Amino acid sequence: MAVIRSLLLWLVFAPFTIIWFIPVLFSVVLPPRQRHKFGAFWNATFVFLIDKIVGLRYEVEGLENVPDEPTIICCKHQSGYETLALQRFLPDQVFIIKKELLWFPIVGISLYIMNSIPIDRNKKSPQTMEKLIKTARKRKEDGFWINIFPEGTRVEPGERGKYRYGAANMAQALEMNILPVATNSGEFWPKGLIKYPGRAKFIIGKPISYQIGDSKEIMHQCEEWIESQQLKITGEGPFGPKKIK
Repeated sequence: MAVIRSLLLWLVFAPFTIIWFIPVLFSVVLPPRQRHKFGAFWNATFVFLIDKIVGLRYEVEGLENVPDEPTIICCKHQSGYETLALQRFLPDQVFIIKKELLWFPIVGISLYIMNSIPIDRNKKSPQTMEKLIKTARKRKEDGFWINIFPEGTRVEPGERGKYRYGAANMAQALEMNILPVATNSGEFWPKGLIKYPGRAKFIIGKPISYQIGDSKEIMHQCEEWIESQQLKITGEGPFGPKKIK
């Protein structure tokens, strides 16, 4: 049944994406926050289809911890599902993305129009970081939150990647706090076309101040909180490891 539902999802979603790409393309002439609404509609439609066709929905704990001011979101990265769901229950946000994604047909142009911040992970010169911070500051001024996956790449459910200092460095440079988020989304949204029904959980922690110490201390607190919450929700999905007691 999961195979049939997944195939139906892509059969419906692919034509919708191609059609909706036209208004997204023309929205490039609009101010950043206005054109972002076109991407938000695409996102809301996709999440709706995932819910109604596949039977995968999300459950959120800790919404009371979401502040009013723009913040840097640091979420556990297990799948593509959190890149969709986070936009449904947190304010307008832009993602730090791999520069290579801009070369994907339709997706790359859409990411550019929707104010994403590309980064070349092979270039770590001071000039590159200065350009990144400058772009991120402009997004903050436009009222966007900034989403950075702290481990830099996807990790399998139950695994713990190396937490990098990029989010903390940006937090200090832009004077933005960090909002930690734990999730077990990868247990329902594995690699490949087939997705599975259930409830992916998201737990939002209290903001971590960019003033608590250096970047190492900031990311240490972020990592310890996220990983402690991962232990609570690991193993609840069909593709999760055995839950840790």
